[in-house]
Amino acid sequence: MSKLKDKIAVVTGGTSGIGFATAKAFIAQGAKVVITGRKQSTLDVAVSELGSNAVGIRADASSVKDTENLAAEVRSLFGKVDILLVNAGGVEVFEPIGQITEETFDTISGVNFKGAVFTTEKFVPLLVDGASVIHLASVSAFSFNAGNAIYSASKAALVAYSKNAAFELAGRKIRVNVVEPALTETPGIHKGAFANDEIHTHIKTLMPFKRYGTAEEVAGLITFLASDEASFISGSEITIDSGASINVPMRL
Repeated sequence: MSKLKDKIAVVTGGTSGIGFATAKAFIAQGAKVVITGRKQSTLDVAVSELGSNAVGIRADASSVKDTENLAAEVRSLFGKVDILLVNAGGVEVFEPIGQITEETFDTISGVNFKGAVFTTEKFVPLLVDGASVIHLASVSAFSFNAGNAIYSASKAALVAYSKNAAFELAGRKIRVNVVEPALTETPGIHKGAFANDEIHTHIKTLMPFKRYGTAEEVAGLITFLASDEASFISGSEITIDSGASINVPMRL
């Protein structure tokens, strides 16, 4: 199948996890894909695995200058963008209310919100009419946990920006949608505060399907939204969590 034949896609944070799985799915559907990452060595490995229809460009999503350079390089290589997946993010530092530091605020919002906003802003001139923009947020945008206020706020802010973008870009038939996964089985969820098997065992008991989703499952949804099959879907938030968010607010 070739749902994305000859499409040019940009996937930020495409070296692992959901970003990598989505880049792989896009290529399988006929797209040429630009992936980004902060480390050149990791980027090179990912591009090697993805094959000849992938291009890697080093960029830090929290740096507006890097994003400007990324957009300029994509323009030089392809001249247009059909699909933009703003995936880079996921910075999560747990600090309770009353103990939140400016450094934590700047770090989390710098990637999850500011980075996502300016990635979109810098690519708007490159988007073809009818393009698809997908922002990766999180169920944390509307579900809450102790110490998670800034992460949740950054994702909620991204949702608000996305809906405004969908409204303002509708004249060009550019679709903007938000995908909100719960914890997804990727290497990143086993680091930091989540580097504990007991935590994961507990969280899975709260999930209706008693497991995490996979990066490939999230990539499948994103690929649908990127395709012409979703041509009348814009301004939507789509959760992918086995129904865990039905009874929000919740604690995951």
